[in-house]
Amino acid sequence: MGAVVEMEEKLRGFLNEKFGDGVIREESFRDQVSFYVKAELLADICQAILDNPELDVKYLSDITAVDWLGHESESEGRFEVCYNLYSLGQKYRFFLKVRANEDELTIPTLSLIWPSANWMEREVYDLFGVNFEGHPDLTKILTPDELEGHPLRQDYPLTYEVPQFTWNKDDPPEVIK
Repeated sequence: MGAVVEMEEKLRGFLNEKFGDGVIREESFRDQVSFYVKAELLADICQAILDNPELDVKYLSDITAVDWLGHESESEGRFEVCYNLYSLGQKYRFFLKVRANEDELTIPTLSLIWPSANWMEREVYDLFGVNFEGHPDLTKILTPDELEGHPLRQDYPLTYEVPQFTWNKDDPPEVIK
């Protein structure tokens, strides 16, 4: 049995044993597995994974989100928050995912488990509007304070400015809406 398959089975067994009803479903895409988990159990699941020496998952690589507005899978929850986790010792990557609708868009922070989650959660908050309950400083990080809304949401209005080059630098700026 390959190391990847063995690690995947260890992880699956661990999650089913400890959090059986907290794991909603599992998906595999390009040999990388994703576990959809209940939002209210996310922090407990992550803490248990971190504390398990056999799994050896110490690295939170990334947090991002997807807005499924208008897509057929929106019925599972408009927003999907994705946690990219990696075991350096096992050389194994997997994803934990949480689905939520706009009216329930509050997920527990992981910044108390992985301090690096602090800035990643702030980015997802700023661009998608996901609230991370218990976050020590959930403020904007990328967009100006006066910007209203969250620019990576599907329903955010598109606007842009025509860039200024040497050939049009003397023209008044043109804003297209």
